[in-house]
Amino acid sequence: MQVISIDDSYAAWREAALQALASRIAPEDIDWRVVGDDDRATTPALFDDHAPVSKATTAPANVRISRELGELLKDAALYRDTARWAFLYRVLWRWHDGDRSVASAADCDGARLYKMSKAVRRAKHDMIAYVRFRLREPGNDAPAADLPEYVAWYEPEHDVLAWSAEHFARRMGRSTWLISTPDSAAWWDGSALRLERRPALPSDRCKHTVDEAEALWLAYYRSTFNPARLNETALEQHMPVRFWKGLPEGHLIPSMISEAKSGAQRVAQARGVGVLGGKSVPVDAHSAQPARQPPSTLDACRRCELWRHATQAVDGIGPDDARIMLIGEQPGDQEDLAGKPFVGPAGRLLDVAIERVGLRREHLYLTNAVKHFKWMLRGKRRLHKTAAQQEIDACGYWLERELERVKPAVVVTLGATALTALLHEKVSLRDWIDRPIDVDGTQVIATYHPSFALRQENDDARERVLDAISSALARARDLADTEQERRQASR
Repeated sequence: MQVISIDDSYAAWREAALQALASRIAPEDIDWRVVGDDDRATTPALFDDHAPVSKATTAPANVRISRELGELLKDAALYRDTARWAFLYRVLWRWHDGDRSVASAADCDGARLYKMSKAVRRAKHDMIAYVRFRLREPGNDAPAADLPEYVAWYEPEHDVLAWSAEHFARRMGRSTWLISTPDSAAWWDGSALRLERRPALPSDRCKHTVDEAEALWLAYYRSTFNPARLNETALEQHMPVRFWKGLPEGHLIPSMISEAKSGAQRVAQARGVGVLGGKSVPVDAHSAQPARQPPSTLDACRRCELWRHATQAVDGIGPDDARIMLIGEQPGDQEDLAGKPFVGPAGRLLDVAIERVGLRREHLYLTNAVKHFKWMLRGKRRLHKTAAQQEIDACGYWLERELERVKPAVVVTLGATALTALLHEKVSLRDWIDRPIDVDGTQVIATYHPSFALRQENDDARERVLDAISSALARARDLADTEQERRQASR
C-alpha cells in the first residue's frame, strides 16, 4: 500500500495523480492522505512510505481528458468527503485505461461524479446568494488601515470559498473585505486576494458591525412581508433554514412566521388603516370593480384569450327586426374561416330543420354565444372544444348587445353553452328541453345543437335529434305568431 500525502487542493492532487499514473499504481494500492489531517501525514513528501517513484525520476503521465470530465473533476474536488481524492483517482485511472463510460451518468462512478459536481455547483450558487457583508466595527486589536471595510461569516456545505472569493473580488472593486468560514478565510485588500486555511474571525465578531444601512434593510424587509400570503414551505424551499443565521434578516423570519400563524393574517393591515383619517364609504362588490372600457368592435375584442388562436370573430347575421333569434354555441372550423355563423355541416342540418317548419333562414337572426372558435388539433383537423364559463361570460357582452338591438319575440338556444350564456348560470340542457322560459320578457326555448345530431351513431338516432330541433323551431314560430297578433291587437 502506497501512502500519498498532498495538500487539500485540486492542483496538488492532479500532480500526484499523474505521477501515480506514470508509475502504474492501481487505485486500490494507494492510501490518499491530506497534509495536516492527522498525525500519519506530517511530511510534505509525495510518497510517505516506500515510494516507488519521485518527481525527479519519473515524468508525469500524459493523460488527455475531455473538457467536460475536466470540469467535473474540478468541481468534485471541492466536495467535502475524505474519500474524494481516492475516488477521483479511480475515475482518472479508468479513463486513462480507455474506459470512457466513467464519464457517463449511467455508470456507477460516473453517477457519483455528477452528483458530487451538482452538489458543489449548488453550494457555489448558495454562497453567492447568501453571503452578507457588514461594515466592520473598528476595534483596538489592530490599526484601522489593516482591517477590511466589510466582513462576512458563512458556513459553506462544500469547499467553495476560493471560487466564491474570486467572484466577489471581481464585483466589489477597491472595497476591502474578509469572508471567514469555520475552517478558512478569504481576504481582499482591493488589489490582491489572499486565502488562508484557518478562520480569521469567529462568527460573533462578524456580527458586531456599525452598518446603518442594515437597520433600513431590516425595516424594509419587515414592511414588505405580507402575512396573508405566507407559504412556509415555499419560503424554506427558496431560502433554506440553515442559511438564516448568516443573514441580517434571518432572526426576523421566525417571529414573522409565528405572528402570521397566530392571527396577523387577519389583522395585518388593521393597525395601519386604523390611524388613517376619513370616513367609511359602503360600496357593493360590483361597483368596486374597475370599469372596463368596452371594445369598439367585435374584431377588437380582447375580453378573453380565444382571439389569439381564432382566424376572426364571427358576428351574428340576420335582420335587426327578426322575430326569432337562434343562438348557437360557438363558430366551427368552417365558420371561423368564412366569418359567418352556421355555414358548416351543422349549419346545413339546421337549414333542413328550418325548412321543415316553414321558416326561412333570411328571416331569422343567427348568432353564437361565443364569438371565437375554440379548438384543439387532432392530426390535421381543428376540432371543437367546449368554451369555459369565463369565456362564455366574456362574450356575454356581445350577446346582450345583439338582444338589445334585435329585440326578438322568441329565442331558440341550440345547445347547453347557449342556454348557459342566456341564463347566466350552469344548467343541464335536458332539464329545459321544449320548456318555454321567460327571460326578461322574452320567450326562450332550449333544444339540441345540430352538431349533436351529426355525432349520433345511426340514422334513426340522428333523425330523432333533428325532429326535436324542428319541434323547438315550430314552437318558436307559433309563439312568435302569437306575440305578433297580441302586439297588433294592442295597437
